[in-house]
Amino acid sequence: MEKLKVAFCGCGNRGTWLSKTAISTGEFEVVAVCDPLFDRAEKLADTLNEMQGTKPLAFADYDEMFDKAKPYCVVIACSWEDHVKIAVNAMKRGISVGMEVGGAYNEQECWDLVNAYEETKTPFMFLENVCFNKEELLATNMIRKGKLGTIMYCTGTYGHDLRDEIAGGVTSHHYRLRNYMNRNCENYPTHELGPIAKILNINRGNRFTTLVSRSSKAVSMHEYINENLDKYEAIKDAEFKQGDVFSTMITTENGELIDIKLDTTTPRIACRDTMFVGTKGRFVCNDYMVLEDGKFSIFHADYKDYIENAKHYEEEFMPKMWKDVTKEILDAGHGGMDYFELVEWAKAMKEGKEMPCDVYDAAAWMCITYLSEISINENRIVEIPDFTRGKYKTRPQRDVIDFD
Repeated sequence: MEKLKVAFCGCGNRGTWLSKTAISTGEFEVVAVCDPLFDRAEKLADTLNEMQGTKPLAFADYDEMFDKAKPYCVVIACSWEDHVKIAVNAMKRGISVGMEVGGAYNEQECWDLVNAYEETKTPFMFLENVCFNKEELLATNMIRKGKLGTIMYCTGTYGHDLRDEIAGGVTSHHYRLRNYMNRNCENYPTHELGPIAKILNINRGNRFTTLVSRSSKAVSMHEYINENLDKYEAIKDAEFKQGDVFSTMITTENGELIDIKLDTTTPRIACRDTMFVGTKGRFVCNDYMVLEDGKFSIFHADYKDYIENAKHYEEEFMPKMWKDVTKEILDAGHGGMDYFELVEWAKAMKEGKEMPCDVYDAAAWMCITYLSEISINENRIVEIPDFTRGKYKTRPQRDVIDFD
């Protein structure tokens, strides 16, 4: 099959990186790019022309782009607020969708996605790249082979110092600024939650049932801005609602407990703090560590001796694609996970298979955002809807890749 003709909505940092990665896979030809800031679209079109030898059409309006460029598929990598409406528009036109991650603003957005897919059957992929990451896939295969026993607890964090990106939105128009000023919620849950949901078979024999959220006060952004007035004078009096550290606990029908955190406005290095805990051991992603029952000392002083010991499990459990990874793939975006994500999306479209992360995954993972906002505002435990309408009870297990 020839290369898939793909369009990109959003020509900021994420759209630029993903469009370059799409070309590098050899699976896609970028035929159009779109951004309401039209100069961004023109700049990206010129860049991609140099990479692929054909210049994508540039647009400021996605409706016009769909009408004139007629892409086979579209990557939606624009502001969070616009993801769902563009995805629904594309599905109704029969354009396959790859939608970047973010949280839902209300329940109706989740149902709009599900309903559009069920009405049109247009392929929909939720582009959660961490599901294709080395550590998470190694852990998943070990768990599938019973190495860690029965999993009962998982935790993860979106931990990333984004103070400059958030405050910089005053000139770059980044959507995070207005979100952090106006909302207090788990606004970006899916990097840690996606791999956890896959391991726990959410929407496939299991589902999320309740959540409760708590937040620290919001002080870091105000201090940061006023310590850097040479760059941020225009927003020196801005007030922020988003708490500096946000925590959400989620329960599942099958009895697992999930603990996720958002920590993006404090000084820190980027990491996800992901951990999967079972009856026979645990996998600690940050330290690339496996603690297998009976094979480690129980004394805390020896913890450092096990850091990076997961490499000893790679030969037996690492998926082949990560064993054969090249420098070009690692350099293609987020250490290779972007590349594999787009390759698997293309493969599913070409072969007419189920998407690795489908519309029901998108709804279940994205809903955590607006539900966490309700939990904070009303100080209560919140029930999580079943966006499969009961189908989760009989849907078979489906990992993002087929393990050897």
